[in-house]
Amino acid sequence: MKFRKIYWVTEQLDEAGNGRVSGVYTSVADLIGRGMAMKEGVPGAQGFRLSLVQLDSTRPPLGVWSSPGFDGIEHGLQEYVGTGELTGTEIENLCEALSSKV
Repeated sequence: MKFRKIYWVTEQLDEAGNGRVSGVYTSVADLIGRGMAMKEGVPGAQGFRLSLVQLDSTRPPLGVWSSPGFDGIEHGLQEYVGTGELTGTEIENLCEALSSKV
């Protein structure tokens, strides 16, 4: 099993754009399989935000993308292929899953 240095945080957004965390995932497979649906009991169903965060860091997120278009996510994730944190296939699968959320 690979030790991940990055993880995904999903948020549901209210009409004002305020987010409430709906999940934290360490793999793209879990994010796609469990993290893409709106969660009952979590306030906000007007939008969806996805953040890439470094483990054990107080720094700002490495990337933040919001619905409806998740603009720039494919380009923003390319540097993590070089570090081995993500594969090109994972990025393609994630972008495809996000495009179905639009």
